[in-house]
Amino acid sequence: MAPWLRLLWLLGLLPGAAPAPAPPESRAAGAVEWEPPSPELSGPARFALDAYNRGRAAGPRAVLGTVRGRVRRTDQGSLYSLEATLEELSCKDPMVCQLPVSKKTLLCSFEVLEELGRHMLLRQDCGPVDPKVTDLRNETFSSVLPLSSKDSLPKEFSEKIVSVFKDFVATYNRTYESKEEAQWRLSIFTRNMVLAQKIQALDRGTAQYGVTKFSDLTEEEFRTIYLNPLLQEKSGKKMRPAKAVGDPAPPEWDWRKKGAVTKVKNQGMCGSCWAFSVTGNVEGQWFLNRGTLLSLSEQELLDCDKVDKACMGGLPSNAYSAIKSLGGLETEDDYSYQGHMEACSFSAKKAKVYINDSVELSKNEQKLAAWLAVKGPISVAINAFGMQFYRHGIAHPLRPLCSPWFIDHAVLVVGYGNRSDVPFWAIKNSWGTDWGEEGYYYLHRGSRSCGVNVMASSAVVD
Repeated sequence: MAPWLRLLWLLGLLPGAAPAPAPPESRAAGAVEWEPPSPELSGPARFALDAYNRGRAAGPRAVLGTVRGRVRRTDQGSLYSLEATLEELSCKDPMVCQLPVSKKTLLCSFEVLEELGRHMLLRQDCGPVDPKVTDLRNETFSSVLPLSSKDSLPKEFSEKIVSVFKDFVATYNRTYESKEEAQWRLSIFTRNMVLAQKIQALDRGTAQYGVTKFSDLTEEEFRTIYLNPLLQEKSGKKMRPAKAVGDPAPPEWDWRKKGAVTKVKNQGMCGSCWAFSVTGNVEGQWFLNRGTLLSLSEQELLDCDKVDKACMGGLPSNAYSAIKSLGGLETEDDYSYQGHMEACSFSAKKAKVYINDSVELSKNEQKLAAWLAVKGPISVAINAFGMQFYRHGIAHPLRPLCSPWFIDHAVLVVGYGNRSDVPFWAIKNSWGTDWGEEGYYYLHRGSRSCGVNVMASSAVVD
């Protein structure tokens, strides 16, 4: 394994971090046997086992027990997230057998990338568990490993964490149903603070990571509630390529200063970022071509776009097509946001804005900047790595951590510039003004960071 890859999985920062303990209400009273691994998971699981054994000193070999997992597919390959039990066999080396090593069961989390028929182990995290425990949600495992087995918190960190958590609860008005629930959220919060420190240490920009309103959510909860897995499919309506802008990009640009951007909105607990990204773009296009800035309805898209999946995600290209087919967009005032899908109540008589077409933009960031400065804010999709803990500054994650393969969040680029010679994209997010820099995210420009250039698009208003 390449040295940088080994460093990343040792730090627990490659895609698919080990899951936090399950909530108290979902834990089984006893061990739950897993189903036998599917043929699809068997190959990656055996590869992970071989890699695990190769990385050990002479001594007991491990054998594969039970396996479960999931696979995320891209055009380039497949990423397997596996949870497996391993059992160490009796040792055969006489020198090793003199050590007080007994047979034990391990619970492991693996990430295996399969590309062009070859496997690569991206992440490995194993810890001892009681042999009777075969379910990640079992209470015993949660109490044995509340954090990654590689994480040991400094004493002063441990002493302060409860106080910081209390401040977090007060700041964001959190309430929990029981003492057990609060304790579980504290354990997640602690894990997340460790993770935020790791992300901070590896960021190459000026971003600061730490406590945010999402700090008591597991990675899985955050992804499920706020992100958009459908963006990875990239299988929406085909759009024609946009004509390039002839003039070079000026040194900086900000459509907020030109009156083309509405206030930051909040998608709530709904994976509707795709709708906010598109309405933000259409708002800008209408302003530039008709001279009026209107706040447009995302709820109309949730309810009436029958191709996309409302709070379960969607694609900007499909949303443009829906707007055109419906006959336009109503305003936010006329068709207000509810944060969940309802029956379509669109009225063509109330539509205040229409579009004629949509276009796909260049993947060249210089050309994107030039287009933005002339044509208006751009809908883009990015990998949201680190955004759960982003506070302010210009984010510049390592490319393996923020791969363009795994874009999962749609946003709106409203400008660009430089801060202390660090180039950035100014990005309007849809998580409210109590996140980031008053609702905005700043991402490094010129390095194709987090796939910001791979799915840029715009509506066309003639």
